[in-house]
Amino acid sequence: MTSFAEVFERHSWREASESIYSKNAADVERALAAAKPTLEDFKALISPAAAPYLEQMGQLSRRLTLKRFGKVIQMYVPMYLSNECNNICTYCGFSLDNKVRRKTLSAMEIMQEVAAIKKLGYDHVRLVTGEANQTVHTEYFKKVLELIKPHFAHISMEVQPLDLDEYQELAAHGLNTVLVYQETYHQEDYKKHHPKGKKSNFNYRLETPDRLGQAGIHKIGLGVLIGLEDWRTDSFFTALHLSYLEKKYWQSKYSISFPRLRPFSGGLEPKVAMTDRELVQLICAYRIFNEEVELSISTRESEVFRNHVLKLGITSMSAGSKTNPGGYAVEPESLEQFEISDERSPQEIARMIKEQGYEPVWKDWDNILNS
Repeated sequence: MTSFAEVFERHSWREASESIYSKNAADVERALAAAKPTLEDFKALISPAAAPYLEQMGQLSRRLTLKRFGKVIQMYVPMYLSNECNNICTYCGFSLDNKVRRKTLSAMEIMQEVAAIKKLGYDHVRLVTGEANQTVHTEYFKKVLELIKPHFAHISMEVQPLDLDEYQELAAHGLNTVLVYQETYHQEDYKKHHPKGKKSNFNYRLETPDRLGQAGIHKIGLGVLIGLEDWRTDSFFTALHLSYLEKKYWQSKYSISFPRLRPFSGGLEPKVAMTDRELVQLICAYRIFNEEVELSISTRESEVFRNHVLKLGITSMSAGSKTNPGGYAVEPESLEQFEISDERSPQEIARMIKEQGYEPVWKDWDNILNS
């Protein structure tokens, strides 16, 4: 088996959806009692039939998280390097057809951002760009990594998918983690949302985590943009992808993120709305299904939601995020990729975490253990 694409081709979106929606209370109870839950159990846990079991799911999710991760929450912050992009995406403020002023940070501007981020207390930074190969390419990323590597214990990246040799080069320059969201596993609707640019190549994006695994990247992040398609079916395919990767690239670690479609300049309304209770259900389902995977929640979510979900399975959280290039120091008013919801400072979030009996961790603990 050479890539996840072969596994994916053996599964039908329609059949997976019908299977999820056909689950009943007995299936949910069986999943909650399972010593090692299967993908069928995961379907039950994300199904409408699991809604009445949310309290039990939350209690179990919390116990499993405490057993594996303890009472710690990893803190990270995104640093947007560029809003230039060659893709047209229906849901993104950086889309090529969105007529805004574009900006890519210079070396001097990057160091201004680094200084501002360090003052916030962070030791874990996530580099983010649009997908513009002529400006934000591998050579640019290598220079950025060399610049910032002395200042951070952990560097993650959320940029365009790259080739295997490029990931190998970046790993050698200090890259620890790569996040690549499929956006949606619904192949036909994927094309509708990505009509132009390299991102329109569904299979190239689908096989990116395979290239990351082959490159020996320390941690690989998965997820979908919740709201583009039916969240339950998309989440099943994410879990299928995770299971495949863990078996094949067992030396890497994995994380799941839960970005819900947020307002941006040019706006796309979610095709499928997801309630807060359903997002809690999904977070708990992932934790019950997989005790090892890291679960991350960003500032897309509200203060109230983030406060309440903290103890239910989340292991990492951003705070004080700016979603525009230069947002911390250089150019605070440049275009945001999307609007954030929780605008509290990192110090306020850290205080909230401590008040709940947890400890905010500013370094990535895996990196500490492996150094």
